[in-house]
Amino acid sequence: MRMTSIDLLWKPVEGYIDTASYGLPSIGTMQAVEQALSEWQSGLGVWEQWSTSTESARASFAKLVNTESSSVTIGAASSQLIGMIASSLPRKAVVVVPDIEFTSNLFPWMVAEDHGVVVRAVPLEYLNETVAQGCDLVATSAVQSATGEVVELTSLRNAAESVGALTVVDATQAAGWYPIDASQHDAVVCSGYKWLCSPRGVAYMTLSERLAAMLEPSAAGWYAGEVIKDSYYGPPLRLAKDGRRFDISPAWFSWVGGAAANNDLLTIGIEEIYRHNVYLANRLLVELDMQPTDSAIVSLKINSSVDPAKVPFRASLRGGGLRISFHIYNDENDLDRAASFLKGSIVRS
Repeated sequence: MRMTSIDLLWKPVEGYIDTASYGLPSIGTMQAVEQALSEWQSGLGVWEQWSTSTESARASFAKLVNTESSSVTIGAASSQLIGMIASSLPRKAVVVVPDIEFTSNLFPWMVAEDHGVVVRAVPLEYLNETVAQGCDLVATSAVQSATGEVVELTSLRNAAESVGALTVVDATQAAGWYPIDASQHDAVVCSGYKWLCSPRGVAYMTLSERLAAMLEPSAAGWYAGEVIKDSYYGPPLRLAKDGRRFDISPAWFSWVGGAAANNDLLTIGIEEIYRHNVYLANRLLVELDMQPTDSAIVSLKINSSVDPAKVPFRASLRGGGLRISFHIYNDENDLDRAASFLKGSIVRS
């Protein structure tokens, strides 16, 4: 099953089922980036025009995660954005995280322990219970990188609200295929080079008014100014009043690609992408006599006799398992190739 008209947007790449490592650019994204690079090389490019792509990407990302563009801050990586929050926490603030969390959403909190923040890493199944016992902030990925496990964010938010805790959600393995409502959380952070199929160097963070009021824009520069073209030189401090005051200066060509990539996803629709990806992942599990998980990411323990170098498709070894991840450019040919190879090679717990 290939999505309607998908071949008009992506060149088919057989056997690539590894979007959890990095997403593939669409034809339009590649053309946009190549055009910008050509303009740069020739000296005919206008950086202000490239920069408008950043604002287009900000607005389209806001639509993808159901929030206002004024709440969106742009950066280069998830850890850089999360680090801004971690460094703003007061002494003795208690942060709860899953103990299998990807380190971009773990190390920034642990670094903050140097100035008195307390980090409690707990098994994912005890996350809500631990939060409800009392904390100041809970941080988790919406979809776990190692296992593909989908976190039930509504119940987590309810647990956090019961004790007045902030919620920080890393949507790097979710945004682009899984419906995310950023308006329900204090921060949603996302690196765009995976499921958003953007170039690396594109990252977003949505902020609630409560959390934004706590943060210090310590990396503010000209791009964080209220009026960008009037913020090149000299005092006084004149930062934007909305989420832009936390921006760092954008890497132009990455954001040219990010804007194009977001528009492709909006054209298809996240609900449609969700149905497509989960259908393929669940079908693979059924073919292997395993229970569906309703996640685009599948983690499988494979026999030690299987040579990873001979796997006839592109996937990743993560957390002790073979991680397979389906996205919009995959179809049943990719599913069949994986199922055929893996039958009889799975270690069942």
